[in-house]
Formats: sequence, C-alpha cells, structure tokens
Amino acid sequence: MAEVEYEIKHGIAYITLNRPEKLNAINPEMRQLLWEAFQDVDSNPQVRVAIVTGRGRAFSTGHDLVAMAAGRAGEGLSTSDLYVAQQRIWKPIISAINGICLAQGCGLALGSDIRIASEEAQFGWPQVKRGIASVSGPALLAHVVPRNIAFEIMFTGEFIDARRALELGLVNRVLPADETFPAAEEMARKIMKNAPLALAAIKEVSINGAAMDLERRTAYAQAKVDLIRTTEDAKEGVRAFAEKREPVWQGR
Repeated sequence: MAEVEYEIKHGIAYITLNRPEKLNAINPEMRQLLWEAFQDVDSNPQVRVAIVTGRGRAFSTGHDLVAMAAGRAGEGLSTSDLYVAQQRIWKPIISAINGICLAQGCGLALGSDIRIASEEAQFGWPQVKRGIASVSGPALLAHVVPRNIAFEIMFTGEFIDARRALELGLVNRVLPADETFPAAEEMARKIMKNAPLALAAIKEVSINGAAMDLERRTAYAQAKVDLIRTTEDAKEGVRAFAEKREPVWQGR
C-alpha cells in the first residue's frame, strides 16, 4: 500500500497521505512520492485541479520524528524542495484538512491555494518543543498571518483549533468532519468550470508578483491579460457568452 496515494478522476488529482497509523508523519519516502505527485499535477494535461488530504484522523503531523532520530532527516528531497515545487504549480490546489495538521503538514496545507478544514482540525508548529527549527513556519506562516501572531504560534509551540485558524485566515472554511472532503470536491468542480489558462495566469501573477513593486506587478499582470486574450479559450468564452451556452475549454 502506497504511503501517498495518487489518482486522477474527472480532471481532479487526488493526493492522499496514507500512513494513518503514524498520523501521516512524513518520512523521506513520502516526500519523494509527494514530489512525484506534484510533478504530475504540474505536467499532466488531464489534471485541472488537485486536492491534498490525509487518511485517518490526521492530515499530517509533519516530519516523522522516528526517522529523524534514526538520522534520516536529510535523505532525499528536502522540505524546502517540496514547498517550492508545490508553489510553482499554476493549477489550483485545494487542501481538505481532515484532522491534526502540524509542522510540515501545515507547510503542505499553506502551499495549497484554498484550505477547507474539519471542525476537528488542529494546527501547530511544535518544533521548538523538540529542539528543532522550522522551514514552513518562518517561510510560509509568517507571510500569511501577522508576524506577531506567527511568532506566538511558533515560539510557544501550542496548537490552535480550526475556528482560530479561520479567524486568522489560515483556512477558507471550517465544516463538520464528514462535509470537509465533499466541500473540497465541490470547490474543485466549480473551479473546473472556468478557463484553465486564465486560472493559471491569475495564480502565477499573484505568487510571482508578491515580491514586486506595484508598477512591475501591474505590468506583469497586464502582460498576462494581453497574452490570455489571444487564446482560443478567450475567444470561446466570448462566443459562449453571446450564444448563451456553457463554454468548452481547450486549454489553448
């Protein structure tokens, strides 16, 4: 049984962390499988949207500390390699956060574009309690919530519940456990009704433009708008509107 399950159905790529007996703690093998899954999401034309989730009562508790204690933390791909790969996929990624979500698990969630959490979810960066520093905390969390809030979470190592995560903007929605994954699928289907090239352009400019000043950022966005306007999908969108029908996207 694969420690990360990957399948594609009706345009949705499903990435499921599958070590429920270990609360989906991420070892080097899982990092490699996640990398491979994300590479396929990026390159596979059959994939329009991806959903990341966990099996069992945890989304992921982060690094496998047993593997780390055995000296395996540095094997294979690094955590930062995985985050960068995830952030460079211009297709929408949704996290369905089904339960406990800690450290590297939070990094995977924050690397997603939309996050839907179960009421049972808990979030935290408890590395300091184990004498460990963090990649996802300072590199991702501190750029999503106010820095003083991020510092409180990282410095104390204490968990926050799903409602507090919603207040802080860490997640988009909080739902009963049995509604979390179906809501992620519903969101994916809504997104897939829209033009893939336009979606990719919006995501690319939003992420790459974050480090630019306003003049460069708006010029970058305008260049993408001008490019997308020349595509077959843009022409189809206008025709479909005039003909009062649903557009048929070709991704070109």
